[in-house]
Amino acid sequence: MHGTEEGPKTPVPADPEAFAQNLARMIEEGGRALAAYLKPREDGKLSDELAEQMTDAVKTIGQVAEYWLADPKRTLEAQSSLMKAYLDIWSNSVKHLAGEPTEAKQEIKDKRFADPEWSQNPFFDTLRQTYLATTDWAERMVREAEGLDEHTRHKAEFYVRQIAGAVSPSNFVLTNPALLRETFESNAENLARGLKMLAEDIQAGGGELKIRQTDPSKFEVGRNLATTPGKVIFENELMQLIQYAPSTAEVLALPLLIVPPWINKFYVLDLTPEKSLIKWAVDQGLTVFVVSWVNPDARLADKGFEHYMREGVLTALDQVRAVTGEAKAHMVGYCVGGTLLAATLGWLAAKGEDRAASATFLATQVDFTHAGDLKVFVDEDQLKWIERRMQELGYLDAGKMATAFNMLRANDLIWPYVINNYMRGKAPFPFDLLFWNSDSTRLPAANHSYYLRNCYLDNKLSKGEMELAGVRIDLKKTKLPVYNLATREDHIAPAKSVFLGSKFFGGPVRFVLTGSGHIAGVVNPPNKKKYQYWTGGKASGDLNAWIAKAKERQGSWWPDWFAWLKKHDPRRVAAREPGGGKLKPIEDAPGRYVKVQS
Repeated sequence: MHGTEEGPKTPVPADPEAFAQNLARMIEEGGRALAAYLKPREDGKLSDELAEQMTDAVKTIGQVAEYWLADPKRTLEAQSSLMKAYLDIWSNSVKHLAGEPTEAKQEIKDKRFADPEWSQNPFFDTLRQTYLATTDWAERMVREAEGLDEHTRHKAEFYVRQIAGAVSPSNFVLTNPALLRETFESNAENLARGLKMLAEDIQAGGGELKIRQTDPSKFEVGRNLATTPGKVIFENELMQLIQYAPSTAEVLALPLLIVPPWINKFYVLDLTPEKSLIKWAVDQGLTVFVVSWVNPDARLADKGFEHYMREGVLTALDQVRAVTGEAKAHMVGYCVGGTLLAATLGWLAAKGEDRAASATFLATQVDFTHAGDLKVFVDEDQLKWIERRMQELGYLDAGKMATAFNMLRANDLIWPYVINNYMRGKAPFPFDLLFWNSDSTRLPAANHSYYLRNCYLDNKLSKGEMELAGVRIDLKKTKLPVYNLATREDHIAPAKSVFLGSKFFGGPVRFVLTGSGHIAGVVNPPNKKKYQYWTGGKASGDLNAWIAKAKERQGSWWPDWFAWLKKHDPRRVAAREPGGGKLKPIEDAPGRYVKVQS
């Protein structure tokens, strides 16, 4: 593949016979992959939803095209701008082939095009520049299309990015110099291995492609993940309540109850001991309780937001009080678990029940005005389709939510693994966080529908219009102190959205911004000294203006949060064993519920 002074060499297989044999293996494995995809559909176990999913994308992009095609002058302008970009690239390519100096139109910062041949080889250089010019043009067509409502424009931008990511020349063997070189050097052994992995992943997904992001054989929940000692002290059909064993002789009097998201499993906060927020909190002298949500099936289809509040958060609070004897507890909510916690606290405030000493929200939205790309999936037409599908099954399939999250960062969480796994034929690197990311859960139909409609679609929580158990929720009535953490690069709960949410609480709010994203920004242990965080004044006005005045601090936000927590009640008592003699432990942490696979 590497060029010489006479020009680029034509690649040839090192061993033509081995190359032919591997191509035959590749075809055989490709047949297995196709059979794994078709069989559940032929058996009626799986419906092909791709056409329905594509309908919205085609309709949305069609609205952009309609604007540019409605006026011949605009059509000509759009075509001319693209043709001019192509002519400039062609002129540069001719100069490149002639050995003359050229001016690259795009500086190579994209890691997809890191291989030197993307710039040194005239063919791949032209291909790269043509691709980037085309995608830039398509994105500009969306930006400059007039008359689109905000939601349609947002969807069009998202779909164009997804298409651009999918058709990148880096994703195909014949148009990726590194893949092409590796294919000939290995006599296509990489493709034979890759197609075998593809067939295995489609089989593992029951007919849907479940891209492996890590080596699942290297991890096991309860063996080398979620290993902080503790006991399950209570369970019902929605959750198990875990109390962790103390590691200090004394603990703060007020216990800590963590409400994780039900969209994912709680052990993101208890990965390895070195990364575990739960273990760290226990080691600081906190009595830590965690809700472990069930991985629901069709039997729990009718469990809604109210059930998760009553049978989840409120029931857990009852058990915490029974074990510790404390009337109040510090509360922590992560992501959608934080949204549920905020609604629960609003419900308690409306009922005149003072049961929380403080509330900590980790990457949590209570206002969904700036909720990011997930809003692309939420409008009336798409919700009706999702609800029809959930009505058939009783739940949202775990893979659907996982795919949606991965699509938010497709160039990081989808295409690199497609290339590495199925084209290079290499197993992904073992990584605990990506093992957790792929360990997704199902979502009960009633709960998920309520959440999407009341939060993403109608934004009722911050407006004071959400109702739970006949009570209207007004967050201004929650007067307790709040620690509100946002992560700067969050693609699920954007920092701008979390920042805005601060103003809806009725009590004092400490807003803190941390580096990195939705997971790494939260799971940031002090000993790693990996990301910084910012603290400042009141969370009001514009986020960027707040950042400009905020103080940047190196290291983890965890000690800052613990110092804030202690200020509200520094009393200490003797350490409490799980169950406290009031509840009989059921089993060791992390319990059965978290181990149920989807």
